Amino acid sequence: MNTGRGTAGNVIAALCSFFFPGLGQLIHGRILAALLFFVGAGVLWFVSFGTLGWIIHIWACVDAAIWKPR
Repeated sequence: MNTGRGTAGNVIAALCSFFFPGLGQLIHGRILAALLFFVGAGVLWFVSFGTLGWIIHIWACVDAAIWKPR
């Protein structure tokens, strides 16, 4: 998959992260980032009773959308 800012791969990864935080990072092959986003969003959703989880959830989407490999 072609990865870089604005490519179809990043758009698909961002959409995947919208549905499951961290899935877009996993598509890019960034396993640790995927795990941190998934666990962080889950913890924040649970601790805030479903109100503040959007912070990490949207952050995961943006991170997947703008990530560019070195």
